[in-house]
Amino acid sequence: MKQQEFEEKLEKVSNGALRRQELMKNHTTFRIGGAADYLISPTSIEQIQHILALCQKYQVACAVIGNGSNLLVSDDGVEGVVLQLGKEFSFVKQEGMCLFAQAGVALSVLAKRAAQAGLSGLEFASGIPGTLGGAIVMNAGAYGGEMAQVVKQVTLLSKEGAILTLSGEEMQFGYRESIVSKMGYIVLEVKLGLKEGNPAVIEADMAELNARRREKQPLEYPSAGSTFRRPAGYFAGKLIMESGLAGFQIGDAQVSKKHCGFIINRGNATAKEVKDLIENIQQMVYKKTGVRLEPEVRYLGREGVDG
Repeated sequence: MKQQEFEEKLEKVSNGALRRQELMKNHTTFRIGGAADYLISPTSIEQIQHILALCQKYQVACAVIGNGSNLLVSDDGVEGVVLQLGKEFSFVKQEGMCLFAQAGVALSVLAKRAAQAGLSGLEFASGIPGTLGGAIVMNAGAYGGEMAQVVKQVTLLSKEGAILTLSGEEMQFGYRESIVSKMGYIVLEVKLGLKEGNPAVIEADMAELNARRREKQPLEYPSAGSTFRRPAGYFAGKLIMESGLAGFQIGDAQVSKKHCGFIINRGNATAKEVKDLIENIQQMVYKKTGVRLEPEVRYLGREGVDG
């Protein structure tokens, strides 16, 4: 009875956007993952607050994702509600040298918008396959740039449903981390401080960085980007390659021969195969080099993958 009551209220607050038993492999760049009990793509802060309150009242788990670019979802799916902050929550506006953007906007779209406005500072992000919210959570970076360099202010939602506004300094940005991941906040909106630049030069710089990315990374296969965090003083991909693991494969999950820092899905890889491959890499690299690799990819779902 309680479940039926919860579903009825969730259906109402979702404004017809509720999807039941939605396959998560359709919502991750790995193209892996079983069904979520419920998936909703909210369109407003108020809707997000209502859904969170509903989940708390009925003690239903609630996970928040962007476009699933740093995510490995269990083959058994995800219990409870998945909130996907994507294109339905991606408004962007410019004020002088600043861009205000909702968390669901794709970094590639945001970087292009900045370039068209003659605003420099987001060139590094143009090829990162994630949303702004996800980039804030992990302080995403590439080619010498990172989000911490351009974030002026972030509007967040606490687990209790309270809205907080933190400055860039208060975000506690570090290597692939921020206060968001530590406190379980949800990123809602971001203010970015950029610099004046020539649109043609900015777009040329972005094109060059994206060409380098295509040359060095296995973008032709589904993946979750860099699988491991960078160990202090080392590069994960180089350690994996030197351990003789280029092309090492379990099922359809494989260490990319093009860039050993990536695990790719060669077709029908399961989450279990990826997780087993990650554990094998960790063991073999440690045995060979004495360095412990830590996964950068986030696990989500029922026990079996994230347990």
